[in-house]
Amino acid sequence: MENEVLINQFLDHYWLSTGSSSNTLSAYRSDLSLFSKWLDSSLADISDDTITQYFTHRQTKTSSATQARILTCFRIFYQYLLNQKLITNNPTAKLHHPKQSQKLPVFLNIEEVNSLLDAPDSNSLFGMRDRAMLELLYSCGLRVSELINLDLQHLNLNDEYIRILGKGGKERLLPMGEVAIDYLKIYEQKARPHLLKKGQTNGYFLSNRGSNMSRQNFFYIIKAYALKAGIDKPLSPHTLRHAFATHLVQQGADLRSVQLMLGHSDISTTQIYTHIQNVQLKSQHAKHHPRG
Repeated sequence: MENEVLINQFLDHYWLSTGSSSNTLSAYRSDLSLFSKWLDSSLADISDDTITQYFTHRQTKTSSATQARILTCFRIFYQYLLNQKLITNNPTAKLHHPKQSQKLPVFLNIEEVNSLLDAPDSNSLFGMRDRAMLELLYSCGLRVSELINLDLQHLNLNDEYIRILGKGGKERLLPMGEVAIDYLKIYEQKARPHLLKKGQTNGYFLSNRGSNMSRQNFFYIIKAYALKAGIDKPLSPHTLRHAFATHLVQQGADLRSVQLMLGHSDISTTQIYTHIQNVQLKSQHAKHHPRG
């Protein structure tokens, strides 16, 4: 019970001070709860050696990226306990982030994106909704959490922009492409009124229950359309966001502009899309150059 109270107090403080997303808070709660169960004692009463033993235990079960997230969570948590004078030293001080290999996201070329966008049945209510969602993702490079949490007041189809509340409560205004706007208008006029089921909600993209779609539901949707489109790649809900950024960079957009549109706080995060372009150029050289 003591550990659960500490975790709740920490997460409340962290959310109020950073405005972090529900996904981050959920991940941190899981990380601390698993550690608490392994520890079977107070989280506020551990040594450097104990936490090192835990990371050694987790190394064989998790990726380097997950280990890095856990370490970040623990460092913030124990710094919070230190600030609250619940401990006298931070047991994570000697730990180091695991070395991570840079993993490029799944890349879709323009033909594959077009096949994916064409997959929904434009004559059905759900097909109109899904086409509008996919077009908007590709048009604006949204995170899936940003997409499913859209409200009516966030879109202005007449002025052709969308207002996004991203990570950390940061707001950004994005232009929408004409094609996306056309499909959004079709959805608003022909599908959304029926999906409301006589209910009242500001949520923009609605499920068959008349409420906001879940992240999991959208994951199943995009996987099904990828299968229908004959795309044999391990897609994720972020696929069209990656395609958006990659295609912008390939067409000459500067990284700073792409960074702003994606809502990245650090441009180093955006630079991965230049690496994708370099990989593609190397592949084309090897394939077509006589001495490749």
